[in-house]
Amino acid sequence: MRIREINAMRGPNYWSVRRHKLIVMVLDLEAMEEYPTNKVSGFADRLKAMFPSMYSHRCSEGCEGGFFMRVDEGTWMGHVVEHIALEIQTLAGMDTGFGRTRGYGEKGVYNVVFSYMEENVGRYAAKAAVDICEALIAAEDYDIDDDLQKMRELREAERLGPSTGSIVEEAASRGIPWIRLNKYSLCQLGYGANQKRIQATVTSETSSIGVELACDKEDTKHLLEQAEVEVPRGDIISRESSLESACKYVGYPLVIKPIDGNHGRGITVDIQDYEHALEAFHAAREVSRRVIVEKYITGEDYRILVINNMLVAAAKRTPAHVVGDGKLTIEELVFEVNKDPRRGYGHEKELTAITINDLTKTIIADAGYTLQSVLKEGERLILKDTANLSTGGTAEDVTDIVHPANVSMCERISKIIDLDICGIDIMTSDISKPLSETGGAVLEVNAGPGFRMHLAPTTGLPRNVAAPVVDKLFPKQGDTGQIPIVAITGTNGKTTTSRLISHIAKMSGYRVGYTTSDGVYIQNRLLMKGDCTGPQSAEFVLKDPTVNFAVLECARGGMLRAGLSFANCDIGIVTNVSADHLGLKGIHTIEQLAKVKAVVPETVFPDGYAILNADDDLVYEMRKGVNCNVALFSMDENNPRIQALQRKGGITAVYENGYVTLCRGAWKMRIMKAENIPLTYGGKAKFMIQNILPAIITANVKGISIEDMKAALETFLPSASQTPGRLNLFKFEKFQILLDYAHNPAGMRALQDFTREMEASVKVGIVAGIGDRREEDNNELGQIAAEMFDEIIIRQDKHLRGKTEEELIKMLKDGILKEHPDKKITIIPSEEEAIHYAVDNAQEGSLIVLCSDVVPDALELVKKLKEAENKKETVT
Repeated sequence: MRIREINAMRGPNYWSVRRHKLIVMVLDLEAMEEYPTNKVSGFADRLKAMFPSMYSHRCSEGCEGGFFMRVDEGTWMGHVVEHIALEIQTLAGMDTGFGRTRGYGEKGVYNVVFSYMEENVGRYAAKAAVDICEALIAAEDYDIDDDLQKMRELREAERLGPSTGSIVEEAASRGIPWIRLNKYSLCQLGYGANQKRIQATVTSETSSIGVELACDKEDTKHLLEQAEVEVPRGDIISRESSLESACKYVGYPLVIKPIDGNHGRGITVDIQDYEHALEAFHAAREVSRRVIVEKYITGEDYRILVINNMLVAAAKRTPAHVVGDGKLTIEELVFEVNKDPRRGYGHEKELTAITINDLTKTIIADAGYTLQSVLKEGERLILKDTANLSTGGTAEDVTDIVHPANVSMCERISKIIDLDICGIDIMTSDISKPLSETGGAVLEVNAGPGFRMHLAPTTGLPRNVAAPVVDKLFPKQGDTGQIPIVAITGTNGKTTTSRLISHIAKMSGYRVGYTTSDGVYIQNRLLMKGDCTGPQSAEFVLKDPTVNFAVLECARGGMLRAGLSFANCDIGIVTNVSADHLGLKGIHTIEQLAKVKAVVPETVFPDGYAILNADDDLVYEMRKGVNCNVALFSMDENNPRIQALQRKGGITAVYENGYVTLCRGAWKMRIMKAENIPLTYGGKAKFMIQNILPAIITANVKGISIEDMKAALETFLPSASQTPGRLNLFKFEKFQILLDYAHNPAGMRALQDFTREMEASVKVGIVAGIGDRREEDNNELGQIAAEMFDEIIIRQDKHLRGKTEEELIKMLKDGILKEHPDKKITIIPSEEEAIHYAVDNAQEGSLIVLCSDVVPDALELVKKLKEAENKKETVT
């Protein structure tokens, strides 16, 4: 078996609009296509022995053991790989269960689709599942434990920590979208100008002064002392020569810790003599240049969490420890503690397994024991020097018993240090009594405190401490941090429609970010060049903090490669669906292509609008799969589909009596006469009229006035600046050049309709075959070119996309000669040379039509030729 490619979906996609995290592996079974599971001797028994837990896989049978029934009956190995990939993720602590395996359109090749929780784990699972399946086929031993541990490590390296993850989950539950901004914990909540940011439990609204203070334990202690908050006596030193006097001043027992430390690094507690103080000093110096020496306060370790100056949770923390039974060694006791099903690797469960490292061995030795020592029954031995959950500690929720005086003190501390999210460490014998009575003290104030102990305490009530964080960031009821998103897809017209809607929105006062096949624009400034119709480009716009209106062109390639980058949009437009790029990425029919395009309208919010082309049967059918309002547009006001929606009071846009008209129900609102809209070239470019119709519906449902629509339509000119590569007409002294991006049969037919209206002594076409199209598609392009032009120059695209130059020229030429055997054909592979040839040999009154795939390069050359002519005229 051979893996052809692995893609990770990260948003709504061809396979599922609801399940965003899917691995799509293209798997060629090769010879195994002829050997389903029931034809491989012993395969089923080996599979069941290796994965007895797969009995829970119901599969299409709908009952436990269903998958094994399919294996016994005989199923293909791609299906088995899908189930193995799901099962090994579950065994590694990532319980996920959606999968399907479908034919790719080639014999023996399949799309193996399954869900994942962390992308790198999903990719690893895909490869490991194939290896495991091949081992089972060959009856070879396979050590799955290595794979499971590797997947756990990948998960811990990739996923958000429990604190950040809880905030993101809380935001998502409220409909607030989020984007991870780096490989660590920096995340964006909301889109564009409405975004907020978090990094672990520090927010974009956290005071930088507060963070600085919390990180400087000296300043923190000084401020708290001034405010009459109980803190332990202490001193700060930076030299070893000062240590002895500091120890005498503070008095044993004492604590030594780095002034800039976090997560318990470099802290040593309960120091009883100078020798151990010296060791602790050097350990702290490894973390920070300056070191705190302070009184060791006895009692229990408590963490108080204050958010937005309100106490929201409190936990009593206990360091990792074992309790003797008079029988087991310390090492055996640790093993027994780690059997607790709540303990796992890293942050995978509410508790972390206790590890025996050098620090643990030192602590055990200091207590007079070794790992092989047997503790007396009931004797408790601390194994770590901090109570952090990440080192195996435990937490007990005590929120409900914190004394009001302590509550008031902690809320006051959060204001003194100026932190919106604040963790306060307190040592006291009883948190239900004021510190003044117990002799307890505030040990530390933390910026960015961990939430894990509160979200899933070992005992006591879990607390949703992420909720008040999100409340603070988005205080208005129902605020989701969204900005208006208009998503546009279809075969032709996407880019012009995107640009026009962006222009209308910009003219109405919005700060617009939009993506097109030419690049990414923020307020009409080109910031990224090239084909930017995929999810990364859309995310670029949604991350921009200046944007408050997004218009996103969504092409098939990006949707098949990774899905959409947004879960929902306000408006989803489908311009049309025609044969294009068929035979690629497993999409072989126009119906499959329509299913890809349908992803966009299916993501529209329930109160939003899917704007569909009523003249296109496949697009019109998409209305059945949406969960939102539907608006329709048509070039025929008498289209029965339009009339049916109008009778229901729906929104439509039509071309009638020469007008671009918006209709609410049966009421018509004529926007403009089409011939007065520059984009239509005096009404000649019918396909441009079709692009205008969904744009005016979009403007209407977003509350933009008809007056503003008119102003925008009048100022949106078909030019190299506003519509590059879309009907860009350059008038030279003796001829004209029309540059257009037409690159498929439907686009060429539309261009043919337009050029038919143009007068010219001779029409010359510069065309090219396209590498990622089928042979019949390139043949058809040639046939259309033969109908359109008196002379044809065949050039070659900059990107051959899998075919040779000779193959593409032949495909195009075959189509031309089939239509007109005597058509004049000149072959000039270089686009630049082809343009120069056409210009140098242009007849008086001729029209040169340049169909270009790299629009910026062609535009630049044509502009230079025009400038050269203008200079020549000026000199003359």
